[in-house]
Amino acid sequence: MEEIKKEPITVTLVVLNIVAFLLVEFTGFSQDVGHMIECGAVYPPLVTENGEFYRLFTSMFLHFGIEHLLNNMLVLFVLGSRLERVVGKARFLLIYLAGGLLGNVISLAADLGKNSLTVSAGASGAVFAVMGAMIFVVIRNKGHLEDLSMKQILIMAVFSLYFGLASTGVDNAAHLGGLLSGFLLAVLAGQPRRRT
Repeated sequence: MEEIKKEPITVTLVVLNIVAFLLVEFTGFSQDVGHMIECGAVYPPLVTENGEFYRLFTSMFLHFGIEHLLNNMLVLFVLGSRLERVVGKARFLLIYLAGGLLGNVISLAADLGKNSLTVSAGASGAVFAVMGAMIFVVIRNKGHLEDLSMKQILIMAVFSLYFGLASTGVDNAAHLGGLLSGFLLAVLAGQPRRRT
């Protein structure tokens, strides 16, 4: 209960992702590509030809299977709760949503550049935006933030990116786009509040 009071945005985002996953499962199957498209996943022709730009947002709350959901929510909770405490609720929500959207835009541009018809979904771009913002905040805090050091956050980022590159079916453009977007958004959002 104490965590909900301290980090309400992080907890709310985790709950929204879980609810969206359950709705997808109750109405079909989260690993059925056709059903995921019906639920709002990004499919390039529907975005560029039909103008369904809302998919760049809705796809941030959809996941292909329980493992995909749990991996993203674990990282979101661990990093998001710390970032929210430092930058505040409004800045954190801006970084998460705008970073996720920018990650999806970069992913879409990469797919269009390769003439790919890949269906994509997941909170990964937004989660990587949180990670990118954390890197900036740790830099501003002279290499530390709460119990995290610069070395720890960089190792987490490098391993996360490497895991994506070494795996099949992973939207690496959204990951890298989210990471860079989150860093830049944290820079633009201004000086994080100092905690005493």
